[in-house]
Amino acid sequence: MSEPVIESMAEVRSHLADVIDRARRDETPTIITRRGRQEAVVIDIQEYQRLRDLAEQVEEAWLNRLADEAESEGAEGSVSLEEMAALLRDQHG
Repeated sequence: MSEPVIESMAEVRSHLADVIDRARRDETPTIITRRGRQEAVVIDIQEYQRLRDLAEQVEEAWLNRLADEAESEGAEGSVSLEEMAALLRDQHG
């Protein structure tokens, strides 16, 4: 993946198709700024899906570790992995 390009919202509006093509073809993300603050990133859909998969794997590994720790401590009132995931998702929206 190439170093990201940083552009203002106005710049991106004027050539959005090029920004999308650059993300897809060149694997170059574009960081979009508004009033000088970084607000969003345009990346290729495959990179987005890879990052989502990675985040899910990390979350699952973390939940498994928590469940293993609770089980090894013999915690009463423990919940299943599925229940724990649902609770955490509710808290983190």
